Formats: sequence, C-alpha cells, structure tokens
Amino acid sequence: MFETTSAMLHIMAMAFMLCDHLWGTIVPGNDWLTCIGRIAFPIFAFMLVEGYFHTKDLKKYVKRLLLFAIISELPFNLALGSRWIYPIHQNVLWSFLISIALIHWNERTKAKGVLWKQIAVCVASIVIACAAGLLTFVDFYHAGILTVLVFYFFRGNAWWQRAAQLVFLWYINTEVLGGFGYELTLFGESFFLHRQSFALLALIPIWLYRGRQGYKSKPFQYFCYAFYPAHLLILGLLKFIL
Repeated sequence: MFETTSAMLHIMAMAFMLCDHLWGTIVPGNDWLTCIGRIAFPIFAFMLVEGYFHTKDLKKYVKRLLLFAIISELPFNLALGSRWIYPIHQNVLWSFLISIALIHWNERTKAKGVLWKQIAVCVASIVIACAAGLLTFVDFYHAGILTVLVFYFFRGNAWWQRAAQLVFLWYINTEVLGGFGYELTLFGESFFLHRQSFALLALIPIWLYRGRQGYKSKPFQYFCYAFYPAHLLILGLLKFIL
C-alpha cells in the first residue's frame, strides 16, 4: 500500500501553499490555484503536531519556529498586505506557536494523571484558541489554531479518530471559515460548494502517513523553514514589478 512520509507531506504542503499565494499575489482570478491551495494548511497543522511528538528538543523546535515567525513577518506583510507594516494580519507561524503552547499545556496536564484537570485544560485550550486567534490577528485566526488542536486531540489512525478529524475539519472549513464558494448544479439539483471545503482533501495524504520520516538532512530541514519567508518575499517584490 502506498504511504506518504514526513518529507513528502512537507513538499506537498509547500507546493499547495505556493499555488495559493500565487493566486493571492501575482496571478489573481485563477481560482483553481486557491482551491488547490486550501489543501496546504491542514497538512502543515498535522505535521506541526507530529513535529511536537517527534522532536528531540522541544525548546530548539520552538526557537526555530519563533525565529522564522519573526523573519517571515515583513515578507508576509509585503506579499499579502502590500506593505511592510500590516498589523491586522500576522503570519501563520504565530498561529503555530500558540498551538504548540496549548499542546504542551495539555501534555503536561496529562502527565499528572488527573482526569478532571485534563478535561478542564482541554476545554480551556479551545476557549483560549478562539480568543487568541481572534485577538492576535494570526493567519486563519482561531480556525487555524483549532485545526491544529483537532489533529492533536484526535491523533491516531483509529476509525473514530479519522471520523472526528473529518467532521471537525468539515465544520471548521465550512461553518467557521465558510466564505466564498461556487453555485453548482448536479443532476438538476443546485448546491453551494465552499471554496474552503477543498481543505478536506488534505486528509487523503495525511491518512496515508504511517510515521516514516523519509528523506532527511539538515539542508532539507532548513529549506522547509526558509521556503515560507523566501517565497513570500519573492512574490511580494514581484507584485510591485509586474
């Protein structure tokens, strides 16, 4: 059976993200690009959770995320806000840092083995995710942080975990994010297809993942980190040239 690896998922997510950002910068109007681009974020969210559990040094992992969040902010502002300073929208790495903090809080609580505290922290994490996402203007707002928590709370390959991932991702992408979409007619029946619902296709490569890392090297690791600010900077500059 075909399986995806961590390296494959990262490459796919970067490619899908590039499609979305091309649509959002230098080739607007090509909706197929952003439809494909919707697949990127759930894969990144899933890999963030896997990264938390597989990293050998959580502090270094968080420091790298923080470093590239800072590096990415100006390119993000330029590409998607058309200005160097854009305080009403922050790059997605800040969403991931908030998510990591909430995951770590839950894991530390689990280690204490007190069930009612675990439930309380789980509920509090959802509330904090909603508040933090909206108040800090991070990319995807609260929906982004909640997506990471879905993959954390329902981590695993059991049928009920996959069912929960599907249901909650459907809710987040169609009800919480909703927004633009397309009126379609099929067999004489009209229905509305949310553009954001294409994100559910990310579950296909995610469910084919079995924990294998695949290709591994330091240059590849830093390429994956550097790709985010580098491609945003290039696209941001091209907006002013073209």
